Amino acid sequence: MSTTTVTKSPVGSPGPATERRAPVAEGRIGLRANLRHIGALARRNALQIKQDPESMFDAVLMPIIFILLFVYVFGGAISGKGNNDVYVNYVTPGLMAMMGMNIAMAVGVGINDDFKKGVMDRFRTMPIARSSVLIAKIVVEVGRMLIATSILLGMGFLLGLEIHTSFFHLLAAIGLSMVFGASLMWIFILLGLTLKTAQAVQGMAMLVLMPLQFGSSIFAPPTSMPGWLKSFTDYNPLSNLADASRNLINGGPVAHSVWMTLGWALVITVVTAPLAVTKFRKKT
Repeated sequence: MSTTTVTKSPVGSPGPATERRAPVAEGRIGLRANLRHIGALARRNALQIKQDPESMFDAVLMPIIFILLFVYVFGGAISGKGNNDVYVNYVTPGLMAMMGMNIAMAVGVGINDDFKKGVMDRFRTMPIARSSVLIAKIVVEVGRMLIATSILLGMGFLLGLEIHTSFFHLLAAIGLSMVFGASLMWIFILLGLTLKTAQAVQGMAMLVLMPLQFGSSIFAPPTSMPGWLKSFTDYNPLSNLADASRNLINGGPVAHSVWMTLGWALVITVVTAPLAVTKFRKKT
């Protein structure tokens, strides 16, 4: 007669039916593999946009609405009646800075929504670098930002925008806007990973966007502002970006504003990118 030995699991330990699969360890992933993962994930994000063209409405329509609104509603009041063409050259470079912030806000909302759908949980079980998921998101959003900026400039040329420097200066202004916009995305990714709902992300983003956008030199020269607001405007990174883009297109000193913009972009990225990746790794 045979005897069957039954081994009981320790109290509190999960049995076979309830045992959860542990996440795959990230391990050490080389640069080439990391770039390959970023490319694959960026392609996945781009295909999502192709399947949902409505997600491009903000990038396509927002620059058209904004430039028409500000040129024809505020242009005469700021530059004088009949001087809308002068205001076009002033506000268009500023709106390039504004496009980056609005596109960046959408990144945080999208990250939050992906977690709600369980997409990010799937990515975290794969043997890929956690940062590659977020960087791929930024790569695609920079592409959307480039489309929005191209449409903005196209509308600007139709309304009388003139380049007083050179085509290469215009490219430098576009590139500077892309670099700064990409750094802002890390802030909104961190918000999307921290806050519980997409509505909360949008609400917090607006609290950040409104003072920075309207307390800047994007829409009007800060010379008429009260002293305390002018001091805020002088240190506002959006003012530095707007002034750098404006001087690159219209001519003028660019060194200070360009270096300030790049410095802000570097500080924002260095501070918020590691926090966002850590939050992404630990978020439940």
